[in-house]
Amino acid sequence: MLTAKQLDKYADVLLWGLDTSRLTPYQPGDTVLIQCDLAGLKLTEALFSRLMDRGINVVPRLAFTSHMELDFYQKAAESQLSFIAPGTKELYENLHGAIYVLAPDCLTHLSCVDPKRIAQTAIARKPYRDILVKREEAGLFGWTLCVYPTEEYAKCAGLSKKEFADQVINACHLRAADPVKEWQRIFDEAVGIKAWLNALKVESFHVESANVDLVVTPGQHRRFKGISGHNIPSFELFLSPDWRGTEGVYYADQPSYRCGNLVRGVRLEFKKGEVVSVSADEGEEFVKKQVAMDNGSNKLGEFSLTDRRFSKISKFMANTLFDENYGGEYGNCHVALGSSYSDTFDGDPSQLTEANKAELGFNDSALHWDLVNTENKRVTAKLVGGGSLVIYENGQFAC
Repeated sequence: MLTAKQLDKYADVLLWGLDTSRLTPYQPGDTVLIQCDLAGLKLTEALFSRLMDRGINVVPRLAFTSHMELDFYQKAAESQLSFIAPGTKELYENLHGAIYVLAPDCLTHLSCVDPKRIAQTAIARKPYRDILVKREEAGLFGWTLCVYPTEEYAKCAGLSKKEFADQVINACHLRAADPVKEWQRIFDEAVGIKAWLNALKVESFHVESANVDLVVTPGQHRRFKGISGHNIPSFELFLSPDWRGTEGVYYADQPSYRCGNLVRGVRLEFKKGEVVSVSADEGEEFVKKQVAMDNGSNKLGEFSLTDRRFSKISKFMANTLFDENYGGEYGNCHVALGSSYSDTFDGDPSQLTEANKAELGFNDSALHWDLVNTENKRVTAKLVGGGSLVIYENGQFAC
């Protein structure tokens, strides 16, 4: 899997991500949550040691095992599905950072669970997630997450354990002499592309590929974000569009594992911003229930592009963190159904009220589900005042 040296480098990169993700520097006495799956414990220990050296108060949490999670959703009474542990609100209101280490022992264990039960828990937890969003908007909270290689990930991705681990090592630059320096280089290069994109006055984006014909409207007061430390690895540049201007057909050629379910070949048709038709080659009923989760789950919360020159990810990885950053031959485009990111507002996100967000077309939902298309595509910007400009083609930005 990962050598001790690679684990140390991985921990260093994750702390770079945590530092980069927050607007203000961390200070001794700050509180950081580390949540991990059991198989990721060695990486978590390396992170714990480094945070303690910095004078950080660390709150370690072990995530549900697959057996615990299945028992929870199968056995929980209605009140248990919505149960929030005492002290959660107080903890979240005082958190300054969080690191999530994903290393699940099963990806399909919830396939027999009614998605409505899973949705009920997600909806109950949303107000607590919103607390962290507000703290992040105010510059008081940062976060990052990563994947630790497991047998289950490799099996579900159709790779050997070594092949899966190599993808993680390459994507996170863990063979580099100084991985943090490499990440800083990528960060600096992305700054130029984001500046170019954000200087354009765009009325809409038209995404075209073999199976996609989609118009996305960025809306007013938007900016592209990305490669900001929040995910390791992360190579995508994204914004949260005005959901009301979404029209056309989107197709996810890449499979997706969500809530213990595998879906393939998801096709969504949008009219006046809402999904009006859903089909899938596999898992269609599950997709339909996700789209119907709440009032915002049938609308777009994110539009994203990944430049193949940044990403070394060349395989399906059975994990959204890697799959939404797929590089390969043609990079990728992905959209997310559900909640939007207020930090793509081009002003001070902390000043946005719920009414402001609704007026600007930022979507709100307990769902956020990334669906990835890796086909060769062209993205054309229709410019305000007339004219158009190809901004993305053959897997890379055109600047």
